[in-house]
Amino acid sequence: MLKVKSIRTYKSKAGNPTFVYAVSGEVESLEAYKKAQGSYYREQEDGTPLWFTTRYVGETGDLLITSNGNIVPDMSKLDKQASLVKQYGGNFGDLLAKSGLDKLTGG
Repeated sequence: MLKVKSIRTYKSKAGNPTFVYAVSGEVESLEAYKKAQGSYYREQEDGTPLWFTTRYVGETGDLLITSNGNIVPDMSKLDKQASLVKQYGGNFGDLLAKSGLDKLTGG
């Protein structure tokens, strides 16, 4: 399992926010990540792999490598939260949404 931790953001040349995550995991997972990233693979000076995305996935999260070699965030927890918010709506749905946002942003 690949884990990510938010380390910084910056604006791309097009003006879009870009989120930078440090990647960690078992040696085999990190090797698979490096292979899947190919020429897009980047590291910090200390050798920590980096993952760049224009979509914020929280302060921490998990990455998946798809069967065709794409790197994608595992958004299943957020999808479950969104489903509960939609199911219950109203005040309870609002509380669920706030709780989920607090967890996502570390607030």
